[in-house]
Formats: sequence, C-alpha cells, structure tokens
Amino acid sequence: MTYPPQPEPQPQESSGQPWGPPAAQQPPPAPPLESGGEAVSPSAELRAGFAALRTEVGKAVVGQEAAVTGLVIALLCRGHVLLEGVPGVAKTLLVRALSHALALDTKRVQFTPDLMPGDVTGSLVYDARTAQFSFREGPVFTNLMLADEINRTPPKTQASLLEAMEERQVSVDGTPRMLPDPFLVIATQNPVEYEGTYPLPEAQLDRFLLKLTLPLPERADEIEVLRRHSTGFDPRNLAAAGLTAVTDADQLARARAEIARVQISPEVLGYAVDICRATRQSPSLSLGVSPRGATALLATSRAWAWLSGRGYVTPDDIKALAHPTLRHRVQLRAEAELEGVTAESVLDTVLAAVPVPR
Repeated sequence: MTYPPQPEPQPQESSGQPWGPPAAQQPPPAPPLESGGEAVSPSAELRAGFAALRTEVGKAVVGQEAAVTGLVIALLCRGHVLLEGVPGVAKTLLVRALSHALALDTKRVQFTPDLMPGDVTGSLVYDARTAQFSFREGPVFTNLMLADEINRTPPKTQASLLEAMEERQVSVDGTPRMLPDPFLVIATQNPVEYEGTYPLPEAQLDRFLLKLTLPLPERADEIEVLRRHSTGFDPRNLAAAGLTAVTDADQLARARAEIARVQISPEVLGYAVDICRATRQSPSLSLGVSPRGATALLATSRAWAWLSGRGYVTPDDIKALAHPTLRHRVQLRAEAELEGVTAESVLDTVLAAVPVPR
C-alpha cells in the first residue's frame, strides 16, 4: 500500500510529490472557518526547510518518499510512528538519515524477549562512593527513539513506553522525569514473521499517530540502491554520503505553532467525525476508531494542509491521511479475516460511503 496521493494539487506544488517547493502563488481563498478568523498563511521559508528533508534523506534512502513524508507529519504533530516492513527495506537507515537531516539526537533499542523496562526508561543505580542511589537515564531520553522490532519484547517491557509516549515523561521510583522536546518513538515490526512475538495491545497501538508501511522497492529503485553501494556508499557514514542538517528543532517548533493555527470548518470537522463513527458501525470490525483516533486524524490533516501551502483543511486532506492514521486503530472480526477482508479495504468502503461536504 503506497502513501495516499496529494489532495487536489495546487499550481505551486510540484507534480508527483507529497508536497512541493515553497509556493510562488497565493493559495485559493479559504472557506468559512470554525473560529471566524483568517486562516494562517504558511511560511514559505519553513515549508522549504521541511520540503528539503525528502531530498536530503533521499541521499541515503531510495524509494521510500512516502514514509519520509509520514515521519515529517508525525514530527509536526508531536506523534509517534509504527513502521511495518520486511527486513532490509532501510527502516533503521531511514530514521538515522532523518535525525541527521534534522540535527536531532537519536538512539536505537533492539527489543528482545529478555529486555527489561529499566533498560528502556533508565533505573536507579547505587553509588558506593556517596552511599546514595542516582538515576541513570535510559535510551528513551532522546529526540528520536528507534524501537526496533517492538513486538519481540514481552508486554511488560512494551508497557514501559506507554507513559513516555502519552505523557512525555517517565516515572522511576515515583519520580516523574520529563523527556526532551521534540520526542518521537519510531517503532518497527516485521509483518511476515510472528513466531516468538508479542502483538501490541490495542491500547498501545492507539498511541501511535501513524502506521506506515515500507514496501519493497521498485526495480529502478533497487538498481539505484545497488549502484550507490557499488560506488562506495556506506550506510554507517551518512556524512560521507553528503547528508547535512537542513532544518532543526527551532524551525520545528515554529512550524508547529503555525500548524496550530490552521483552520477547519465545521463541515470538514463533522466529516472527520463521521468517518471515525462509520468504522464503529462496520460489520467487518469488532473495534472501530476511538475519539483519540479522530483527534489524530484532525492533527495529521492540519499538518498535511500546512505542508501543501494552505491555512485551512479540506475534505481531501482528511481522505489523504485516513489510511495511515486509522489503519492500526481498527480490529477485524475473525470471520472477516477468513473472508480476506483487510483494514485497508474497510477504510476504502467507509471513505466511499461517508458523504463529502461541499
């Protein structure tokens, strides 16, 4: 499944891209807004910085532009991402390249059956010199945390991330400790190998803003991967590949402030709610999208609209982000799975059935 196509391209957007260079023309007039104020005018400078991310990450990762776009949206929304793909499709390299292009700190944790919660969050360590316990930070204290193969660790260790993902803090010995900002968990899992795994519970899946699938590359992309390796590309040395920081945490904070002012009309707001409510009534699902999923759809749609150069959300923005935002928040009935029904097909049916506001 590829990432949804860009909604109704504007004249300033480059064709075939999730979003284009900074707009040279003004976007069309905004529709009536919920708050009655004028829509924010997205900063061309900020949009240029985030548009440059794809080009920069593309120096290391080939053919995964959709996943890069999704990760940028998650950063802008302060959300977390679940990456699903078979081994060898550059999931780890993608995260490392993104953090390098953003000048952010990143840490990787290989989730295994013997990993303990303290190995993730940190723990109290006794210091014999001072005869006191001191807190030693775990790898969760970073900007981008790559939780590799998260479904290979038991539920107790998986649950150690719940507080960090929702509250942006960890509590050890009753003392809460704030995590740095920005903070993003990017978890990976293998969609084809389930032996010795512990499926993520619905409560934890619901805390991921997006679920992105990384497909195997097209033939031309795979040839390009081999060409780069044949000419000396080293995935462990991104600086040698020419990657540089094109934006930073300060610009990220400014972009988030602009996105918070992106407007949405009551009709479009109702459209997002109707989509989520329709999943709860689907005969193929035992669990539909929760209210948290509806707020996630609103957040991702606002970020998409901002990246597209608009200060307001359209129904096409909602449609474009429905699959990656909602696909992991629904649960199929057993009989539906036996009939070959998938979460993607159910969402397609819902999007086709819910009336689009005009």
